Amino acid sequence: MTATKMTMAQSINAALRDAMTADESVLVFGEDVGPLGGVFRVTDGLTETFGEQRCFDTPLAESGIVGMAIGMAMNGMRPVVEMQFDAFAYPAFEQIVSHAAKMANRTRGKLRLPLVIRIPYAGGIGGVEHHCDSSEAYYAHTPGLTVLAPATNADAYGLLRAAIESPDPVIFLEPKKHYFSKEEVDLEVAVPPIGRAVVRRSGRDATLIAYGPSVPIALAAARQGAAEGRDIGVVDVRSIVPFDDETVANAVRATGRAVVVAEAPGFASVASEIAARVTERCFHYLEAPVRRVTGFDIPYPPPKLERHFLPGVNRILDAVDELQWEDA
Repeated sequence: MTATKMTMAQSINAALRDAMTADESVLVFGEDVGPLGGVFRVTDGLTETFGEQRCFDTPLAESGIVGMAIGMAMNGMRPVVEMQFDAFAYPAFEQIVSHAAKMANRTRGKLRLPLVIRIPYAGGIGGVEHHCDSSEAYYAHTPGLTVLAPATNADAYGLLRAAIESPDPVIFLEPKKHYFSKEEVDLEVAVPPIGRAVVRRSGRDATLIAYGPSVPIALAAARQGAAEGRDIGVVDVRSIVPFDDETVANAVRATGRAVVVAEAPGFASVASEIAARVTERCFHYLEAPVRRVTGFDIPYPPPKLERHFLPGVNRILDAVDELQWEDA
């Protein structure tokens, strides 16, 4: 099979379809994911292909959805559930933190939970309250959870296949503003391992570190920086937990300057953790303190104001310019 141009939503659909074909224990369920195909049509056609026993609608009860998935995973199934929007997942948080994340530890590894929780994630679509949020820090702070945030359509396919094959619970954060962006995807390329970052662009002057929806804007900033005479690299974290210290640290050591880019508020964030890890591992290589460009420490704003909240090219390049260039 050659590479095919498809949207991120289609890539995720293909990952679900291929996983369900390969393994009859894989189930897909959530609010409106059945005949409708989900709010974003990510599960379109799965009920028609696999039947209502394997792709079905649930009541509007996120805690019940995840609780049922935990029970299924305990009994040999591989459930993949969808939280309809990021901020809709909070009623299920107790199930995720108290049970899904802790079951393997509670049973000394005897009972693993091969469970994937898909979450349409972050902003950029002009959503109203509860329809846009960046909740990665809650999950990343919880031992026992794997947290993935693909930025490309190919990774959306490959990382979801890896997540479904994982023996432990995975939070899969899908950047909803990129659901309908098209890219070339080769579905026969090997599934990437969980826990590996990737260098999207090499650079000599500074390194941008991003994940999920922030990777395209970091790449746009790097291209604009190149037009202005700065050679800026971009690292796509991909896997928030486990975190690939080696790839990120090597990229930063090569430039001596780093900016972490993320949509979530900056205080006590994943961006804070990345900045700390980079500082600890690259201290003697750094020419300047690690900077962060994040959302502001406020509740997610109304649709007409989100462009002021989300990190943009100008804010990123301003942070790069503040890294005290010795050759300036």
